[in-house]
Amino acid sequence: MDFQVVVLAGGNSKNLTPLISKDVPKPLLSVANRPLLYYVLHQLRQSNLKDLIVVVEGEDAALHVGSWISKTFVDGLHVEIAAVPEDIGTAGALRAISHHLTAKDILVVSGDLVSDVPPGAVAATHRRHDAAVTAMLCSVPVSGSLESGSSGGKDKTKKPGRYNIIGLDPCKQFLLHIATGSEIEKDSRLQKHILHAVGQMEIRSDLMDAHMYAFKRTVLQEVLDQKDTFRSLKQDVVPYLVRSQLKSEALLNGISQAEENGNEKLSSPNNQVLDSKILANASTPSFHELYSMEMEPDDSAQTRKTHKCCAYIASSSSYCVRLNSIQAFMDINRDVTGDADHLLSDTSSDCDNIIGPSPKLGSKTTVGPHCMLGEGSEMGDKCQVKRSVIGRHCRIGSHVKIVNSVVMNHVTIGDGCIIQGSVVCSNVQLQERVVLKDCLVGAGFVVTMGEYKGESLARKEK
Repeated sequence: MDFQVVVLAGGNSKNLTPLISKDVPKPLLSVANRPLLYYVLHQLRQSNLKDLIVVVEGEDAALHVGSWISKTFVDGLHVEIAAVPEDIGTAGALRAISHHLTAKDILVVSGDLVSDVPPGAVAATHRRHDAAVTAMLCSVPVSGSLESGSSGGKDKTKKPGRYNIIGLDPCKQFLLHIATGSEIEKDSRLQKHILHAVGQMEIRSDLMDAHMYAFKRTVLQEVLDQKDTFRSLKQDVVPYLVRSQLKSEALLNGISQAEENGNEKLSSPNNQVLDSKILANASTPSFHELYSMEMEPDDSAQTRKTHKCCAYIASSSSYCVRLNSIQAFMDINRDVTGDADHLLSDTSSDCDNIIGPSPKLGSKTTVGPHCMLGEGSEMGDKCQVKRSVIGRHCRIGSHVKIVNSVVMNHVTIGDGCIIQGSVVCSNVQLQERVVLKDCLVGAGFVVTMGEYKGESLARKEK
């Protein structure tokens, strides 16, 4: 067996309320008229990575996802669906299915990643370096925020978001330091000190951890077993492997065990010396040689073999966005029907044109560029659609204007409605002369005549 792939598809997400529900879990959220999970599975199939475990949170969600996969990917993929409890984190999800992991190397991919970066390239880099972990890094998207989710339709501004502070060796092959999320602010001063003191480690803040990791299975399982409090791959497992990689090397240069265990504060002089020694060692020509050294069992200073933590940096022209906020949902729908429309080009049976042959358009109705109109949808007279996605089998009246919005499947829109900067989920009914501006409308909701601005409209789930 070559590579075993684990797709962490998730299930529920508070950041995407009310777009997802019990009936529509996150993996099946419609993005440019395709379920979100389609994009990852299609890329894996293109890279000939076909032995997959798709991990879904919740038994009901797993049944929905499994049913869709069996209908859509009839040939070419061997998929096992694994249901795990909700809210156990990415590391917890892997721990729950660890008995299914049997290959030498494991590729872990987030199910909400929409990207044109070939997963096979990450796997090849991992194998070439014989690494313990290889993380895919890509350029931070210039559009909406990915890390900080929106809870309502008001989040349409472009925010900087929190990403990562990453340290790379001069050849940009090895991952030497990573700080994510809340760690960034507390570590920022230390990073400046390291940069000035060493000057040979490249510090990057323009790269995003894409949540695609290749792990050596034995290393991954050892960490999951020994560190049973670790919940997150990004915040716990990967930083731990990076830290232990560097400090294992420091042991070869006489650093004490107490310092290796992190008993000193980061701001202490001893640890500043430790960090300088680690990074100076990492940027010397012997850095790669040390990784391949064999430990002498009778040498007490060399207590364990070091491991490689590598980085695969995607081209700056690559498309790579995670759908973990309302803003990211809007951005991806816009991009996939625009500059990133190559993500829709495939030969599967559910392929749509941007405007298919079956929609019916009324007199003087115009559909602008970067729009998608799904199969079987009908529009009345004198309608305008600009930079929007309209799903399948929608019924849209006359004099309707839809701008910068996403309208999902089986939606009924009455005459004279205006929809701007909004998301309208499946089976919604908009009565005549409804005006939506920056709103989210949950599945099956009936919107009565009136003007709504920045509101989240949804039925209460039982």
